[in-house]
Amino acid sequence: MTSYITKTLSSLATNGTLTPPLTPNENDAKSISRSSSPHPLISPEQNLLRLKAHLQNLPTDLLKHVHLSKIRREDPSLYFSAIRDDLTGLAPIVYTPTVGEACQKYSHIYQGPEGLYLSIDDKDRVPEILAEYASNLSTTPQILVVTDGSRILGLGDLGIGGMGISVGKLNLYVAGGGVNPHGCLPVVLDMGTNTESIRNDPLYIGLRRPRASLEEATEFMDLFMAAASAAFPNAVIQHEDFYSEAAFAFLDKYKNQYRMFNDDIEGTGSVILGGFMAAAKQASAASGKALKDHRVVFLGGGSAAVGVAKEMMNFFKMQGLTEDEARERFWLIDTKGLITSTRPDVVAGKLASHKKYFIRNDTEGKEYPSLADVVEYVKPTALVGLSTTFGAFGEDVVRRMADLNEAPIIFPLSNPTSKCELSFSDALNWTDGKVLFASGSPYAPIERDGLLREPGQGNNFLVFPGIGFGALQAGAKRVTEGMITASAIALSEALNEEEKKAGLLYPRLDRIREVSARVAAGVVRKAQEEGVDTNEKLRGLDDQALIKEMNDAQWWP
Repeated sequence: MTSYITKTLSSLATNGTLTPPLTPNENDAKSISRSSSPHPLISPEQNLLRLKAHLQNLPTDLLKHVHLSKIRREDPSLYFSAIRDDLTGLAPIVYTPTVGEACQKYSHIYQGPEGLYLSIDDKDRVPEILAEYASNLSTTPQILVVTDGSRILGLGDLGIGGMGISVGKLNLYVAGGGVNPHGCLPVVLDMGTNTESIRNDPLYIGLRRPRASLEEATEFMDLFMAAASAAFPNAVIQHEDFYSEAAFAFLDKYKNQYRMFNDDIEGTGSVILGGFMAAAKQASAASGKALKDHRVVFLGGGSAAVGVAKEMMNFFKMQGLTEDEARERFWLIDTKGLITSTRPDVVAGKLASHKKYFIRNDTEGKEYPSLADVVEYVKPTALVGLSTTFGAFGEDVVRRMADLNEAPIIFPLSNPTSKCELSFSDALNWTDGKVLFASGSPYAPIERDGLLREPGQGNNFLVFPGIGFGALQAGAKRVTEGMITASAIALSEALNEEEKKAGLLYPRLDRIREVSARVAAGVVRKAQEEGVDTNEKLRGLDDQALIKEMNDAQWWP
């Protein structure tokens, strides 16, 4: 990501775990702060053209990802110039869906350290390591993206391979949010992995042990969060791809202590709330139903699903509903069916704690084990998928949604594409083109009935750079729930007139810098309203002036 990151990291320990040395070793990695044009007759423009031509000749997206990773380490300006010129084309290469495969094969394609690797075996040294690490930096990190690799996208426990997701997110912070790459620090906390095939892989570079218990992990996280906040007191810390129980536990524990947020829970909730606001208005216009009368079925009961549902409740609160009334608009399905108070595992007290908020108490003892059963019972206006099960929205269910609604809202959000519940083409075909669609991974536009239909992509990329950047610019003491909701509202208001006419649910990615500035401004404004900002310079500015400040503060290659 930056010269100091690769320069100060570390030796490969005998057990295969990467840990940072207390004193940076100049021989560990070469500095990447080199010129884009080492030869006097070769211009940066030529290097950029050469890179683009080379990428076109590479046969697979993974090979393109690997080559771009090498360019990022060697020449960040060239790397981000390429992304600037073709963000729509390269975002799927540097992030989803290709980053999923890169994380799965991380130890096989490993070319050198990309960030900060901390082992749970060294947990007692974490404060010392980070203090020494910070003292040797010429530029202080502004954004840390940290993962333990336990739930990467929909691909499971990938251990140290989670570093790929931390790097990928920070690539998007720079490309989409304008964060200076020299202020980005990707972190992986190696706590082992429960994926036996990965542990037994002779090329695996992480700890070869089962994953630490939540109790052990919490002890490690306590040390890391305190040490990271002490070493980088002005940084925003983003949690990424922790397994559900840990994700909620860490968010609840640290949210009011540190300047942090969880992208899977809060970022996903924000981007889906923003898209749902647009979709609900279009669906209500088509049906004549009141906005408050939408009914939402979720397939999936993990941290992302619960986080999204809780954030989407704010839509109904905006329509004047109480919290309890808003919650009643949601039905959640996990692997055992609709979550009800009379389901045997719920009665036995075996339901995961994060799901309890959405237990249904109104089913009169009847259970609904399948998605089709729930759709017939609820007659929803919206269907949201976060199940990580490919094809989970079958033809019968989708056609039933179209029978029930003039404009059915269907959001299959699982990443990567191999885990997505429904393809865009099937959604169009099975609803006769009536669907209001947004997915987690990208799909190509499709021409239907003489119109070019563009799928929505509920990609966190539309909000998390603005959340982090806005929190930084505000000097926010913490990232509040109000700031997360403000990011969703700002996103929904970022659609331009042409996008509204085309029926889009989200702004196009080629406007991401403009969108991120608006989101950041919304976050700053809410921080000011809630009294958690410290940057007095931004107080008193009107909305347009605040957006301009966000634009002006963005880094460009």
